[in-house]
Formats: sequence, C-alpha cells, structure tokens
Amino acid sequence: MTQLVWFRNDLRIADNAALTAACKESRAARGNTGVRACFILTPAQWQEHDWSPARVQFVVAHANALAEQLAELGIPLTFIEAERFSDSINALESHCREHSVSTLHFNEEYGINERKRDKTVKQRFDELGITTRKYRDQTVAPVGEILTGQGEPYSVFTPFSRRWRAWIDETHPTLYPVPEPQGKAIQPERITNIPEGFEDAPPALVETGEDAAHSQLEHFLSEHGGTYKERRDFPAFDGTSQLSPYLANGVLSGRQCLIAARQAQGMGGNQEGLVTWVNEIAWRDFYIHTLYHCPRVSMHRAFKPETEALQWNDPDEHFEAWKAGKTGIPLVDAAMRQLNQTGWMHNRLRMVTAMFLTKNLFIDWRLGEAYFMSKLVDGFLASNNGGWQWSASTGTDSAPYFRVFNPVTQSERFDPKGEFIREWVPELAKLDNKRIHDPSKGGVIPGGYPRPIVDLKESRKEAIAKFQALKD
Repeated sequence: MTQLVWFRNDLRIADNAALTAACKESRAARGNTGVRACFILTPAQWQEHDWSPARVQFVVAHANALAEQLAELGIPLTFIEAERFSDSINALESHCREHSVSTLHFNEEYGINERKRDKTVKQRFDELGITTRKYRDQTVAPVGEILTGQGEPYSVFTPFSRRWRAWIDETHPTLYPVPEPQGKAIQPERITNIPEGFEDAPPALVETGEDAAHSQLEHFLSEHGGTYKERRDFPAFDGTSQLSPYLANGVLSGRQCLIAARQAQGMGGNQEGLVTWVNEIAWRDFYIHTLYHCPRVSMHRAFKPETEALQWNDPDEHFEAWKAGKTGIPLVDAAMRQLNQTGWMHNRLRMVTAMFLTKNLFIDWRLGEAYFMSKLVDGFLASNNGGWQWSASTGTDSAPYFRVFNPVTQSERFDPKGEFIREWVPELAKLDNKRIHDPSKGGVIPGGYPRPIVDLKESRKEAIAKFQALKD
C-alpha cells in the first residue's frame, strides 16, 4: 500500500519528519507500492488568510523546486487544486482512493483553521481505514515540550528561552536525513499558472530552492553571524540573515538553522553575534508555542483579553497614509515603502511602524497585522501576530504600554546618516544628516513630502492614558 506525504508549510526534503517517516515505513512494509506526495493549492483560503502575492509566488516556485527534488528520488508530487481547506479534504480523500493510500503523513500546523482541517481529515480517514500520522516538526522543541515547573505554557519569553536552551542541551536535537531514492527518477509535475489574484508581486527577494536556502544560511553565518548583534538593527546595512522567507514557508527548518549556528560557534569567532541570532530562533519557537497553547490569537483575539476593551481610532485617512508611506515621519515612510515595493521589511522597522500605528495613531493592531500579511513574502502567522501584539502591548511578553518607540529617535540612532531614508524616500535625499530625520523642524519641507500627520509627543501621552484607564 502507498505512503502519502502531504506537504504544506514544509517545502523541503532535508530534515522533514513526515517525509522521513513515510520512506521508512514504505521500506518496512510488505507488498510495498512506494511513496507519493501531494501539495494542495487553496487560493481562496490564502485570500482569507491575507496571503500576499509575493508569498504565493514564492510558494509556487518552491513547490515546483520540491517536485523536481522528489522526482529525482522517484517520488511523484501531485498538485491538487481546491479553493478552501474544506474543499481540500474531499480532494485529498479522492487522491488517496485513486492511489490506494494506506497511510497519510503530514507535519502539524498550528493556526486554528489548519488544526480544524487536520482534525476533520483524521476523523474522515479513520472511517475510511486510512491511517494518519502527524509530526511536530515546525519548531526546534516540539510544541508542548517547553513548560513551566507547574506544567503550564510560558507567557514570557526570557524564562521560555532559558528552558528552551536547557531542553536543547538535554536532548541534542538532530536532523532528519534526505531520504534514499525510492525508485528510478521520474518526470516531475509543475504548477504552470499563478493562482488568480496573486499575479502582481515584486521581484523575488531570494533565490529559489533548498540549495539556495542553505547557501544563504552558510553565507550569513560565515560573513555576518559574528557581527549580527552589532549590525542587525541598522536597516541600511546588510546585517540580517535574509532567511525569513525560507523559514516562513518551511524551505529551511529551525533545527537546521540552530545546528548550523552551533557548528559556527564551535569554529570560534564572535560568539555574541551567533548567540543573539540563536535567540531569534528561540523567539520563533516561542510564538509558535503561543499559537499552539492559545488558539484565540489566530482568531483575531488579543492574548491579553482585557485589552480588547480598548477603543481604537477609526482607520481613516491616517491608516491610508501609514500604508502608503506618507505619514510625514521619514523612518516610518521609508519602512512602509520598502514593504510595499519589495515584500519585506527590516525587523527593527517592523516594530517601529507597528508601534507608530498602534500607539501614535491608536489604530487597531489587527488592521496592521493583516496589512503586513498582505504584503510580506515571509508572512508567517505566529511571528507576525506575535510581533504585532508585542508592539501593541496586547500580547505575550509585550512591550509595556508606556514604552513607545519614538520613530525620530529610532531614526537618529539606527540610520544616523539617513542612508536608508534616502534610498526609500528620495524626496528627502538632499537634506542634511540631522534634518532628514525630522524635516518638519526648521526650514521648508521638500516639495511633495507631507507634514507629520500626528504629534508624536501628544499622541504618545494619549495612548498611555487610554491604557492606564484600562488598567485602572
């Protein structure tokens, strides 16, 4: 009987728990008919989940690359079309019947809709006599493993990260190997058309393929890992890993990144930079664990229920100005234009723009969360939601409501020469290094650039007062 691997958010053949298990079970089975794979395109569901054209095109390109890799191993990858998760269940059942599938293997996903889908699949397949096997593969430490001494999930990152590191030292996680060929190489299927509604995307941010992802990982660790702590917050520099699109869509795993970083640490060099980057892997795990333990955060709900009583401002022309990068705050505008034109934004600037929207404009974080997802190539529910709720002071381990980034101060600190601003806000290119951070102070604002749409100091006071009233 056939083993079927259902690929979803894990577009890789190396370090893939479900693929490894399927190949192992196939070898052990009598009357083996081999291993197959499938990937289900659900464009209407992607629309409902605010997937961006950049992400969809990334996924299509990497699904095609995965099909080629699997074909070399003699494993056919079939592309199945369905509009929504509800449609995908029937389509998956038909595929299993057609190919006499005995066991379905897949790696877990943790959004509420994905969990409901997988629960329905298991119930349906139990009735059909098809075995389902699921694997906790999306994090370094499987969800449910990192708990407090009382057996409860962590809601604060620092103690979580300490326990996470201890777990790693205790268990020494290893990688699943690339499977041996299951038969002769075959001709792969391909997705030939971008789903309707996702055709208009910026040029690809990173190269396609698992090999390209590993090359980028190696390049980052060897060239930038040691200086990551010092350079990661400066958007004009190439100081970040650029691995987020691969991680968000499972072309790379967190385990692969962790083990590669630890190997780099063992080779000497600046340890602080690598330790800081490993901390980012821990943050990714933390947000996925939160998504698992607290499903409401994927249902447009705040992690801190009391903050749902906040009365956010209506998303009027201020929200439109924020989206377009026309707020009159240069660093915010530069960051938003980078997002709109590339499908990516520097991590420091994600916090700056999110705080500006939620604290200075006092607009609901959920609107910003959805807008980011609609543009980002690395839009990943757990991390995007976690970051937005952190910035809005509604989530786990969130920034205290009275801590509000001043985007002008952030600009002066992290883009001191205005290089990033000049790249993305060319209207301001001729201003000197001091005035470019706040052109509304003194002199004439260059033509076409708006005055600030809000007073930073007064709006900060108002936001703090609203949170304080909620607390009182």
